[in-house]
Amino acid sequence: MIPLKIENLCMSFGTQVIFDNVSFQINNNDKVGIIGVNGAGKSTLFNILLGNLTPDSGNITLDTKINLGYLPQVIMEDASSEDETVFDYLLEGRPIKKLKEELTNLYDIIANTQNEYELKKYYKKINRINELLEYYDEYNAESILLKIISGMQIDDNLLDLKLKNISGGQKSKVAFAKLLYSNPEIMLLDEPTNHLDLDTKDYIINYLKNYHGIILVISHDVEFLNAVTKKTLYVDKMKHNVEIYNGNYEKYMKIKSERDLAKQRLYEKQQREEEKLKGIIAKYIRGNEKKANIAKDRIKKLEKLETQKIELEKKNKYTKFNMKINRPSYSIPIKCNNLTFGYDEENLLYENLNFDLTRGEKLLVVGENGIGKTTLLRLIMGYLTPIEGSIEITDKTDIAYYAQEHEILDNNKTILENFANFGLADYEIRRMLGSFLFSGDDIFKKVEVLSPGERSRVALAKISLTGANTLLLDEPTNHLDPMTQLIISETFKNYEGTMLVVSHNLDFVDNLNINRMLLLPSGRITYYDRDIVMHYEMLEEKNKIVDNLNKEYFQENMINSNY
Repeated sequence: MIPLKIENLCMSFGTQVIFDNVSFQINNNDKVGIIGVNGAGKSTLFNILLGNLTPDSGNITLDTKINLGYLPQVIMEDASSEDETVFDYLLEGRPIKKLKEELTNLYDIIANTQNEYELKKYYKKINRINELLEYYDEYNAESILLKIISGMQIDDNLLDLKLKNISGGQKSKVAFAKLLYSNPEIMLLDEPTNHLDLDTKDYIINYLKNYHGIILVISHDVEFLNAVTKKTLYVDKMKHNVEIYNGNYEKYMKIKSERDLAKQRLYEKQQREEEKLKGIIAKYIRGNEKKANIAKDRIKKLEKLETQKIELEKKNKYTKFNMKINRPSYSIPIKCNNLTFGYDEENLLYENLNFDLTRGEKLLVVGENGIGKTTLLRLIMGYLTPIEGSIEITDKTDIAYYAQEHEILDNNKTILENFANFGLADYEIRRMLGSFLFSGDDIFKKVEVLSPGERSRVALAKISLTGANTLLLDEPTNHLDPMTQLIISETFKNYEGTMLVVSHNLDFVDNLNINRMLLLPSGRITYYDRDIVMHYEMLEEKNKIVDNLNKEYFQENMINSNY
């Protein structure tokens, strides 16, 4: 049986067509990279498979017994798990405790049941639960989880923290670990490497390469796609269709390039033939009978050519915008004095942190996940209050904040409504949003229904209108396709104001002309060094490798001694 099959799928949002008569199938153990420009429908496809969206028409065949696991781009807050610790949250990846409780209840019911029909029904349920316990490897499950925790370099201290008290990057890593532990038969991954450091990314790549199941992954990370995937599903925004290629992203690019070149040559040949036929027709159409017959023959050939005419793909449009400042700031727009902060006084993120920003410079904040990079930006914005110290922001400092989880957007409002406080006429907002690829009825969509890539473009549009002379950028390239990443890096490179940047994207950072780097948690300032950006996140982890191995050895032996 084919595990996943889609036939004649059609999906629209109002007048905007997303999919038009799409059909494809996914086979056992397929590892498929899903690519396409932002807004093409990649995340929409996942939401259809997950049952969050109902298509207009078409058939989706998915075995109901298949365990489906999903890692979204943005990890949303879960009110039910606010007070839950990270470790308890991870344990829930395999519902072993719940299954064993069900099994105990069923045995109690059987002990008091005489009806043979009822007994058969209960025994059938017992067999199904035992199958699931075997699938989840009941006796080795905790050992498997500890190996995943170690491989993903989730620190011991993090396991005891409540979910609500960890950073966005840490939440993404923890959610990924839980997904791996849940051992789904089909894994849906939406931009899985956005928040991963280099060591964790290497572990994930090796894990997924050896994973026995289906992987569907949306990603703009070419290195990751080339390492993990064996097929590529291209979502065509212009044609509202999809096409599957055998091979990873690199192979797809080669095949597509060869196809496009062959199509271009055939197109040019047809153009030459068309011009030749039109020339003969124009020359002979009003001549004598013999010449008129020649013209009629060429008209038939031209009509046939028209039915076979090659159409070249339309070029995708990309975001274009400028960042202008309304006024210059003072020479030191932001200064941090003896800054001390932690979510509790026993676990400080940094202590006595001192640095200042010089007008016009670009300062990169570097450090491992969870060390407080996003927190620093939130402290500057006044969303958090330091335990000690102060942040001086001069009165000519106009700040615009790009938050990685798009907190500057109101999800309950439309795109257009999110720009109501700029004092612009609708036609001015429409013109501006057009440069961010929102046109027609797009602007009436609520932000909550947009893909993360589309929300990123709305957030960029908002900060582009502020005229701010100081930008706080928190992972601004997450969720954006490679071409858009290049465009915004060029825009920010030419920005005349001051920038404080948090980013794991080396290509983006390289292009910004970064002046200095702030290394957290030490607070040391150094000149920009690409090697430090690549390896700084691993420096502190190196000392933990032996501790993790010892911990794993100790815990495995403790577990084995209990059985």
